[in-house]
Amino acid sequence: MDDFLRLEQKRLDLQGRLDAKKSQGDRNALGQFATPEPLAMDMAKLAFEIFPKEERAQVRFLDPSIGLGSFYSAFRRAFPKWAGGVAEGFEVDPEFAAGAKRLWAPTGLAVHARDFTTATAPPPGKRATLILANPPYVRHHHLEASDKSRLQEIAARRLGIRISGLAGLYCHFLLLCHEWLEESGLALWLVPSEFLDVNYGVALRQYLREHVTLLRIHRFEPADTQFADALVSSAVVVFRRAAPKPNHEVQLSRGGTLDEPRWTSTRPLASLVPTEKWTFSSRQRVLGRHAEVSRLGDYFSIKRGIATGANQFFILPRQKAEILGIPPKFLKPILPSPRHLKDLIIDADLTGHALVPNQLVVIDCRLPEEHVKRQAPGLHEYLSQGRASGIVDGYLIQRRTPWYRQEDRPAAPFLCTYMGRGAGSTNPFRFFWNKSAATAANVYLLLYPLPSLQAAIERDASLLRSIHAYLQSITPETLRTGGRVYGGALHKLEPRELANVSAAPLTQLLGGQIAQLGQIDLFSPTPDRVRERAASVR
Repeated sequence: MDDFLRLEQKRLDLQGRLDAKKSQGDRNALGQFATPEPLAMDMAKLAFEIFPKEERAQVRFLDPSIGLGSFYSAFRRAFPKWAGGVAEGFEVDPEFAAGAKRLWAPTGLAVHARDFTTATAPPPGKRATLILANPPYVRHHHLEASDKSRLQEIAARRLGIRISGLAGLYCHFLLLCHEWLEESGLALWLVPSEFLDVNYGVALRQYLREHVTLLRIHRFEPADTQFADALVSSAVVVFRRAAPKPNHEVQLSRGGTLDEPRWTSTRPLASLVPTEKWTFSSRQRVLGRHAEVSRLGDYFSIKRGIATGANQFFILPRQKAEILGIPPKFLKPILPSPRHLKDLIIDADLTGHALVPNQLVVIDCRLPEEHVKRQAPGLHEYLSQGRASGIVDGYLIQRRTPWYRQEDRPAAPFLCTYMGRGAGSTNPFRFFWNKSAATAANVYLLLYPLPSLQAAIERDASLLRSIHAYLQSITPETLRTGGRVYGGALHKLEPRELANVSAAPLTQLLGGQIAQLGQIDLFSPTPDRVRERAASVR
């Protein structure tokens, strides 16, 4: 396992170097956006849980667009007892293919440096039993007309599916892989979630409805873009190559992570009509509460603030960061501890920093260290001091790449303290209205308006003040009942617990400003507007 962690670190370093050699436009045309390591690991772990126990040691693995091998790396760590079945990957970019070979060939991966769409599938009995894939996100206008026609003809001949000329390359990849997957084989695909809604997604919806047993679709929130370098909302699709049984039900989930979604529900497969958008009500919730009771989680995506692993190193006064010569682009404003905030409304200065006596910033950089050394010598010197002091040996820091990057937590308009003391009428929790661009550490819970509420706020920014007043009005008893209590009247509130607090007064307050909650689409396409703050309201 340690060997694979070291190889994974090498892969990530190489990924940064190769990505830096191409412009954003070139990478868009080629659809080259590597799967983030945590997401690849989540998908591999989910595959492990689903895969029959007696077959885990002899998995036949395939990634048709392997890049530098993020999924193979995750697969080997998630399946530690894999005993050397078959593992194959295809990569059309010669430089990436060569890099993947250097990294993984000694561990059992066969890398084919060629276009997967022109390869011939193996016969039954030698096909993959597990596909983990993030197919290239190449839009239709970047495809050659001859390639598009060829791929359309293959889908029609093999599956009887007519695929639109507007479909991106990822649609063709998923359909092509049908012949590469063994009967009863398992596939997990990371794809743009647009296919659930758009007309050219009919082909994929038809395939998932009629040709395989669809197990699950998880859609990430639009605000939680999975790729730092591509503005695309993503979904994970899980299925087996097997005819669906009568009365089969599909698990649908949204938000959070694969193992801890914000919403989950099941729907009869028969209710999913390929020619219609696959949109579902957000009514059925993880905690199984009665459908007619609105909860905070129906209006907000609630997350813990960032966990740096070493606040004393990564969080520093803004003035000190300037003295150290750390470029502002590698810093984010961050709020101080709640005990340093006297007011429940956090105003901002002209730069977006919170108007507090001692403004703080947090180091957040995605560049490899060799790039930091060239572009930001002040930051590199500071990081070197941290490395020398043993910062990099911390549990959380060891698991981040690079070790000085932070979780993606944009500024939230509302925050709640994560823990506090209070008994009787004393409220252990405080709600803040954040008008600044500052993020927050994990001593806070961050409340991001969901698209329907965000749209209402954009129509009427004065709602922010009313929503804050409502949050402050939630009784101490309600919050204490939903949370956990420790010795000394110390109370703690997790995101899911806060999400389950009744929002009936908020529903009343909003009145007709939001469409009926039952009509909110669980899988509705929405722009990422959570970051666009109505900071002008005073």
